[in-house]
Amino acid sequence: MYDSSVTEEELMDLADFFKVFSDPTRLKILLILEEGEFNVNTIAERTQMSQSAISQQLKVLRASRLVRFRKEGKSIFYRLSDEHISMILTTGKEHYEELLG
Repeated sequence: MYDSSVTEEELMDLADFFKVFSDPTRLKILLILEEGEFNVNTIAERTQMSQSAISQQLKVLRASRLVRFRKEGKSIFYRLSDEHISMILTTGKEHYEELLG
C-alpha cells in the first residue's frame, strides 16, 4: 500500500538509492564487499577492471553511503556501510533465484 505521507523528495531520494544498485560494476563491487573489507587493488583484481574504473564507482558508492572506508598508511580499505546493504543484496539474490524457478 502506498504511504501518502511520503514526500516527493523522499520518493526521489529512495529512487536514487535504488538506481545505484542498477549498475553492474557497482553491484559487483558491493557483492565483493559483502565478503569483507578490501582495498582498491583487490577489488580491481577480482573484477578484472582498472583501479581507475573501480575508484570512480567507489566514489559513487561512498556518496550514496553504501560503502565506508578507512585509511591504513597509504592504503584505503572499503566495506559495506552496514548490515542493511547486505540484507538488500541477499534479498535481491534470493528474489532473482526464485524468478529462475
